[in-house]
Amino acid sequence: MDLYFRDEHRMLQEMVRDFAKNEVAPIAAEIDQNERFPKELIPKLAELGLLGIPFPEQYGGAEMDTLAYTLAIEELAKVDSSVAITVAAHISLGSYPIFLFGSDAQKEKYLPRLTAGEFLGCFGLTEPGAGSDAAGTKTTAVRDGAEWVINGSKMFITNAGYAGTCVLTAVTNPALKGTNGISAFLVETSTPGFIIGPPEKKMGWRASDTRALTFENMRVPADALLGPLDNGFKQFTKALQGGRISVAALGLGLAQAALNAAVKYADEREAFGKKLYRFEGVGFPLAEIATEIEAARHLVYHASYLKDQGKDTTQAAAMAKLFATEVAVKATQTAVQIHGGYGYIKEFPVERYFRDAKILTIGEGTSEVQKLIIRKGLYKDR
Repeated sequence: MDLYFRDEHRMLQEMVRDFAKNEVAPIAAEIDQNERFPKELIPKLAELGLLGIPFPEQYGGAEMDTLAYTLAIEELAKVDSSVAITVAAHISLGSYPIFLFGSDAQKEKYLPRLTAGEFLGCFGLTEPGAGSDAAGTKTTAVRDGAEWVINGSKMFITNAGYAGTCVLTAVTNPALKGTNGISAFLVETSTPGFIIGPPEKKMGWRASDTRALTFENMRVPADALLGPLDNGFKQFTKALQGGRISVAALGLGLAQAALNAAVKYADEREAFGKKLYRFEGVGFPLAEIATEIEAARHLVYHASYLKDQGKDTTQAAAMAKLFATEVAVKATQTAVQIHGGYGYIKEFPVERYFRDAKILTIGEGTSEVQKLIIRKGLYKDR
């Protein structure tokens, strides 16, 4: 991967790898079992600069590029997906829209606190009746003098219970059709009328904080508007491209963890007098997964590279997200199968990997949505 890496990338990768091994790995099984959010890790992540990797130093960030951020998420995901998605959602969705579209005042007020880990950021887009279909957004924001009055709800919001800020979308001009007339707002979670639901009970990502949000006559100042009025759809579409790259990186890291575990087990376990990997029924699937992971790695790193070059990443991000997350599902399933009965019990981490993988093909746009984006790109001139 010398095509992409510089010395600072390797240094960051090694630092995150050590942190994941020494700080995350010892508690990974416990926080999953108890569905416990590891809040003790947040100040440690902030101290290493991992909560502000892509942001300028003036906001407390590390001022590194997308590839550095991708590598950090990949390394965290090799050990625990819940910690990886906590960081990814905080940066890509909770903080990056503020950096991209916020006013100078908004950025100066909130970004230093987010990068310092004073609190996390969250992003409210999905609703009970509006996920892939963003045009179905029902949350409304009505102007009332010097304030906006927001009513509605959001679902499946990562970090909501530990967030100090929330970037959310709401319909501001219902007369406009489709995705037009939607705006973005930057809201403090302590605002009266901002109601945070209990943690969701999930199949995977059990140590990640996921909740529903309700807004009941929530009044926010006029300057809570994030970016231009009625331009929210374009804003979160751009933000989601970066989010998809980070989820692709998470899938890449998880797939690699599953492969590593399966390779190790197939070398240690014997059947019929031979090591498992010597059977084609075991060795060939491992070879296929290894090849697909390498292909996914190039897609993910290339999408990161394009973003750092200021190129359009619509297609590249969709391809990376689609392929890497589907590979993660396949890799974890293969790892469980190779482990046999042991893969089905919690003593072996592949059981957790398997549960953590499926959501990757749903969050940040389903695999089907990624295919729609890629298809649209194929016919963009027609």
